Amino acid sequence: MERMHELCEILNRWAYEYYVLDNPSVSDGEYDKLYDELRELERESGVVLPQSPTRRVGGEPVKGFEHHTHIARLYSLDKAVTEDELSAFFTRVRKTDPDADFTVEYKYDGLTICLTYESGEFVRATTRGNGVEGEDVTAQALTVKTFPLTISYRGTLEVRGEAVMRLSALAEYNREHPDEPLKNARNAAAGAIRNLDPKTTASRKLEILFYDVNYMSENPLPSQEEAVAFLKREGFKTFPYFKVCPDYDAVRAAIDEIEVERKRMDVLTDGAVIKANKEAVRAEMGYTDKFPRWAIAYKFEAEEAETTVEQVVWQVGRTGKLTPLAIVRPVELAGATVRRATLNNYGDLTRKDVKVGSRVLVRRSNEVIPEILGAVSHTEGSVPVEKPVRCPACGSEVKETGANLFCTNRDCKPRVVQKLTHYCSKNAADVEGMSEATIAVLYEACAVRRFSDLYALRAEDLTNLEGFKEKKISNLLGALEKSKTLPLDRFLYAIGIDGIGRVAARDLAAFGSVEKVAALSAEDLLALENIGEITANSVRDYFSDPENVSELERLKNAGVSPYAKARRVGGAFAGESVVLTGGLNSMSRPEAQRLIEEAGGTAQSSVTSKTTLVVAGESAGGKLEKAKKLGIRIVGEEEFLALLKR
Repeated sequence: MERMHELCEILNRWAYEYYVLDNPSVSDGEYDKLYDELRELERESGVVLPQSPTRRVGGEPVKGFEHHTHIARLYSLDKAVTEDELSAFFTRVRKTDPDADFTVEYKYDGLTICLTYESGEFVRATTRGNGVEGEDVTAQALTVKTFPLTISYRGTLEVRGEAVMRLSALAEYNREHPDEPLKNARNAAAGAIRNLDPKTTASRKLEILFYDVNYMSENPLPSQEEAVAFLKREGFKTFPYFKVCPDYDAVRAAIDEIEVERKRMDVLTDGAVIKANKEAVRAEMGYTDKFPRWAIAYKFEAEEAETTVEQVVWQVGRTGKLTPLAIVRPVELAGATVRRATLNNYGDLTRKDVKVGSRVLVRRSNEVIPEILGAVSHTEGSVPVEKPVRCPACGSEVKETGANLFCTNRDCKPRVVQKLTHYCSKNAADVEGMSEATIAVLYEACAVRRFSDLYALRAEDLTNLEGFKEKKISNLLGALEKSKTLPLDRFLYAIGIDGIGRVAARDLAAFGSVEKVAALSAEDLLALENIGEITANSVRDYFSDPENVSELERLKNAGVSPYAKARRVGGAFAGESVVLTGGLNSMSRPEAQRLIEEAGGTAQSSVTSKTTLVVAGESAGGKLEKAKKLGIRIVGEEEFLALLKR
C-alpha cells in the first residue's frame, strides 16, 4: 500500500506537468513503466486508491445517466452582441460600486461540466442540465486528465469548467477515423461526454478548462481573481488568458485582444466573458431568473477576414465627433465586398496598432459597416496615422474631449447633415422622404442648419431645386407637419443628446415633459436604470447650453409638441417610485419594472430620497440596507405580487 501511494503521487505529478502545465519532465516510457507497476499492484491487492490514475481509463458502458441536483445553481450568462449592450452592463455594475473592477476571460465553445469534491476527494461530475439538475457523467469525465482526483481543500466544493476538444485533436481523430469523421469540435466534445461508453469519451482526448468556483462550504473566495488562483493552486487546468480590468476602456481592449488572438488558438471559442471581480458587488447585484446580473458574455457572431489598410480618413458625425474610417483593399466578407472599416477614435486606432499599409483583421456583423479589430502584421512601408488638429471638412479647430476629437464649428456641413438626418430617421421624428442626400441639398440651397429650419420650409423654397417635383415637395412638407406630434421618448432621442439612445430616452420620457427632463438633477438622472455618470453629465450639459434652449423654444413655436405616453391612472403603484433589489422567483427584473410602470409607478434602479417603495427579493443587499436607514417602505415578493393584482 505504501508503494501504491508513492506511485500515485509520482504519476499524478507527472500527469499534472503533462496535461495541465504542458511541460512534461519525463518521457512517455518512464511514465508507462510506473503506471504498469501500479496496475499490477492493484490487481494483486484488489484495492484501487481514490487518487489512482488508473481510474481514468474508460470502463464499461453505463446503462443510462442518473440525474443529480447541483449544490448551487449553475446559471447561464446573458449575452451582449453590440457596444451599447456591453456599455449598459458596465453602467449597471458601476452603479452598484463606482470603483468596481472587472475580469475578462475567453468563452469556450464546448460542454459545461461541474465537478464535486468532498473532504479533498473527487466524487462526481455532472453536466449543467437546466442549471438546477444535471446528468451524472462521472465515468466519462474520469477519462479526462486535466483535473486532480484529490485536492488540499477539505470542505465541500463545486468547480465549473468547459469540456473541449482541441482542433488539433479533432483533426487527428478524423485522420484516424476517415469513415466516421466528426463535424466540429463543439459537438465532438458534447457527444463524447454524453456518450454512454466511456471508451468513446477517452478516444476523443478531451480536456476540461476550469474557470469558476461554483460552491465552497468553507472560506468562500472574495473575487474571481482569487477563484482562478485557487483553481491553479489545486491543480485544475485553466486557460492562461485572464485579465483584471479597472475600467471600460481596459475591458474593451481585452475583448479586442481576445477577438484577434482566438483565430490563432487550438481551442474553439465564441466570445469573451466579463464579470464583476469582487464577490461583494455580485452579492449586491444578485440574479435574474436566468442570469447573474454581474456577468455577461460578449459574443462574437460576426465574420472576419484579413485585408490591407490603404488610407485612413476622418468622418465628422452629428455631435462633431471625428471618427477614423479605414479605406481597405476590397475583401469578400459575410456575402459583401468590404472596402471601408471603422475605428472608434484616435486612441482606439493607436491601441490596435493600425497603420496605413498594415494587414488588419476586419469584422462585419449584422449588416453594419465593418470595424477593424487590430493589426495582424506590418510592412516596411507601413505609416502611422497622424492625429488631426483641424476638421477635415471645414478646417475649424479640433478640440480633444476625453478619448475623442470634436470639430468646434456647429455649422460644419457633415455635422449638420448627420444631425438632421438622425432627427428625421424612423425611430426619431420619422420624417418620411427626408434622406441624407435631400438634407445635404437643403443645407446648400436653403441654409438649413437647425431642426427648426426644417419646419420653416415653404413650397416656394423648394420649387426651383433640382429633383424637387410638385409631388415630392408636397410629400416632404406633409411629412414635416405630421412629425410635429410625436411621443416624448422619440423626440428626446431625435434631438441628439450625447449618449441618449432609444432605451435611455424611454427612461427620461417617464418624467412627462421636456421641461421636467431639463430640470432633472444629477441624482435624478443617475437613479435611472440605463444612465451613468457620463450620460447624466451629457443631459445636464445639453439643457444648460443656451443655443439648445433657444432651439427647443423655436421648435415649440413651430408647433412641435411631443407628448408623454399615458400611464394608468389610479394604478396600484400610482405616484410610487419603486426600486427592485435581489432576485424575484416569479419574473425577471425588466418584466417587474414594466408591470410597475403599467400600474402607474416609476421604476428606479437606485435608492434615492425620491424612492417611496423597495421590493426586496432573494439575496437583497446594499439597496435594502439603505432603504431601512432612510425609513422607506419595504415589501417582499409575495406582497409585491398582491399589489399588482389590485
